[in-house]
Amino acid sequence: MSKEKSTGIGFFQKYLTIWVILCMAAGVLIGRFLPSIPAFLNQFEYAKVSIPVAILIWVMIYPMMMKVDFQSIKNVGKNPKGLYVTWITNWLIKPFTMYALASFFLYVVFKGFIPPDLAKQYLAGAILLGAAPCTAMVFVWSLLTKGNPAYTVVQVATNDLIILVAFVPIVKFLLGVSKVSVPWDTLILSVVLFVVIPLAGGILTRLFVTKKRGLEYFEKQFLPKFDGVTTVGLLLTLILLFAFQGDIIVSNPLHIILIAIPLTIQTFLIFFIAYLPCKWLKLSHDIAAPAGMIGASNFFELAVAVAIALFGTTSPAALATTVGVLTEVPVMLILVKIANKTAHWFPSPKTDDK
Repeated sequence: MSKEKSTGIGFFQKYLTIWVILCMAAGVLIGRFLPSIPAFLNQFEYAKVSIPVAILIWVMIYPMMMKVDFQSIKNVGKNPKGLYVTWITNWLIKPFTMYALASFFLYVVFKGFIPPDLAKQYLAGAILLGAAPCTAMVFVWSLLTKGNPAYTVVQVATNDLIILVAFVPIVKFLLGVSKVSVPWDTLILSVVLFVVIPLAGGILTRLFVTKKRGLEYFEKQFLPKFDGVTTVGLLLTLILLFAFQGDIIVSNPLHIILIAIPLTIQTFLIFFIAYLPCKWLKLSHDIAAPAGMIGASNFFELAVAVAIALFGTTSPAALATTVGVLTEVPVMLILVKIANKTAHWFPSPKTDDK
């Protein structure tokens, strides 16, 4: 894993929610008062995929993929209990609790505020978030909770591989249950575009640079050059999305808060679903904390990308995934504090955990 800055979470990451709000405002203003800009960008589309947005999403995801050392997978057999907790939580529990919570709130609790057709689209966005466990920001959350960096990178690497085979069928199944029709080929194309291609690019870049200049150069000098690239790509993507979504947001400002409620509850629920079993299994805190964080946090870049590819830049589903970005950092920072204050629940790390 790349060495994170000793100061912990970066300036842009720490205030990500504020940047998202500013991007939301900028995008809505562009959509309302400069509609020719989103209209012009909407012309650049291929197979229902917005080319400008696709480029920005690659800019976001590619630097993350370079951080993952897939050679670490050879260490899967070392203390696998934490990995079992992560895999079970992320793939057998999380997508389905997200579906259940989002359905309950959107269709029952908020029935009087959200029309059924919009609720269905918002649910689709929530499903995409629930089926995509974090593969990037979890490095930051692990650092802030003094997580075992070697173990964290194994968790991330294995989840990246599982995404390749599990994301599409889970999303297809839950969208089908939600009565949202999505063609298999469009869903598979989305994963190829926004997971396989940047993942392959990241792996090849890591191998090439490491072979030429060594691992220390790659982690301490090469990777830091991309520190701000992901954040800039994310913020520009959000400005574009909110420019496309201006009318929906202005018409339904309350919906953003309502969507955030089940997403926030889901984040806390999944953290404890992974974190508490680690306590019962007597795993050390430096393994338990990242195990809870990787499930609680979402790979929202992938969710946003797939929502755009499946439903379009102006879709309510895409809006729901961006709400996931809005809630991510403040909620996860609360969980970081909870994890750090409960570190005494867990035994001291064993040497074979490292």
